[in-house]
Amino acid sequence: MDIDSTRTGTEDAQTKATKGINMFDPKYYRRCACKAPAVDADGAPILDNNGSPKLRMLESSCPKLSQKGHGSWYFYFELEAGEGGKRRRLRRGGFATKDEAKAKAGEAYRDAIGGTDVLSNATVGEDLRYWLKRKKSLARTTRHGYEEHIDLYLEPHLGHIKRRDLKLRHVEAMYDAIERENAERLLHHVKVVELQEARDAAYTAWVRAAGKKEERRATRRAYLDANAALREGRKGKRQITSAATMHRINATLSSFLGSGIKRGEYSTNWSQLVELPAVKRPKPLVWTPERVEEWKRTSEKPGPVMVWTPEQTGQFLDFVSDDRLYALWHTFIFLGQRRGELCALPWPEVSLTALWMRISAQIVEVAYRLYGEPPKSDSIRTISMSSESATVLRAWKIKQDQERGKWSGEEAWVETNRVFTKENGEPYHPDWISRRFKRLVELSGLPPVRLHDLRHISATLSLLAKNDIKVVQERLGHSSRQITSDTYTSVLPQMMTAEAESTISMVPRSGQERPAKPGKKASGAEPEGDEDGPDEGLSPAA
Repeated sequence: MDIDSTRTGTEDAQTKATKGINMFDPKYYRRCACKAPAVDADGAPILDNNGSPKLRMLESSCPKLSQKGHGSWYFYFELEAGEGGKRRRLRRGGFATKDEAKAKAGEAYRDAIGGTDVLSNATVGEDLRYWLKRKKSLARTTRHGYEEHIDLYLEPHLGHIKRRDLKLRHVEAMYDAIERENAERLLHHVKVVELQEARDAAYTAWVRAAGKKEERRATRRAYLDANAALREGRKGKRQITSAATMHRINATLSSFLGSGIKRGEYSTNWSQLVELPAVKRPKPLVWTPERVEEWKRTSEKPGPVMVWTPEQTGQFLDFVSDDRLYALWHTFIFLGQRRGELCALPWPEVSLTALWMRISAQIVEVAYRLYGEPPKSDSIRTISMSSESATVLRAWKIKQDQERGKWSGEEAWVETNRVFTKENGEPYHPDWISRRFKRLVELSGLPPVRLHDLRHISATLSLLAKNDIKVVQERLGHSSRQITSDTYTSVLPQMMTAEAESTISMVPRSGQERPAKPGKKASGAEPEGDEDGPDEGLSPAA
């Protein structure tokens, strides 16, 4: 055989091998799981080691296949040839009808055309782990979030599914299961609240039974039983998966599937077709006198994000003026950094003469363990500070130097070069700062706000001072002014009043005088001694 004929034969083989993928010519057949005794070439039965007849699968040779409903339908078609012209055939089966087999064949063909590796037996769980392993440049907190989503949601619900079989219905079923789990967890939470109320009532009864020996013994036993029931009831209590968490889970799944599509492992990003509960970003609310009175009466916050008024902010600063960390609270309120940024802030990045500080590091918390890492590029920024902020930080630096001198010998000062440290120089844990702030707010008697709400307060005070929103965005380290405007600013009552008055003033009035502002007399009004006389300040209509 000459070279040309050999080449022609190879090309014909490759053409035949790729015919299935190009022409889509699937073959359908039926087979079953019926068995019959195995026989040799002479027709004698074949026996196993125990002397029992061996059985063989009849598959497509079963005589019952002519009966309706017997056996299952299968299909196969040729895929594009592999390396070296190696033949690749896709075969699937187990369908109740031929129509189902045809539908599945068409779906498999579309996946193959779209680039999916339809011959792979890899599961979604295996792909998830390999995907996370490939992502080398993830921030520590982002990686931790991905791991939680995979461990708690994606792998338990989707991990067992083969890569080629993943469809929208599987993703939707995962979120349906999360909703059902939420309903069960909510019932569990209600039960825990009931047990806690019963425990508190038993404790109150025990305290009130003081001095009555028998009754006190019985109430003490009832309290111990109620407390034990509460501890038992709390076992297995899990947090309810919020709508915001579902969106973050879906974002993780979307990133995974998007990467798989680029690699040719998946054909469709099913996460983009899922409809999830809407998430409303909590709007910051101001602690108005009416809301403060309601809070004092019910002990309930009107919303998750609350903002002090300037007067309340001043009251808090006056209350903590003698606190060792006064400089920290002052910096939080007027400069608005994140707690991880202030925990990592080094003195070389602060200029008390040029009045600036540079945010280029942060402390992140993962499972209560601390790690230092650079913030996002949008959050690396230089902040200008006021002369008062510099004075407060200068006083803090003097105090820190005095504390450094008091530590010697075995209890040596821990040199971290951080701005805010403990008495021995050790850095603070961000969670401790949050808990300390919460305790100070409770002691002050002011309505509650979170430590992170101080960023909202800082932005709101700057807005009240009529600063440009772009300047506030740069100081807070946001990627866009939209985030600053929608999330980190609140409309104070003073601004609402000013807006209402300025709106009124825009409409010219010729038929009557404008009503006087509260506390002021209207133009042209009669003296106070003649209040019962006619209102001559009103001019007749033209």
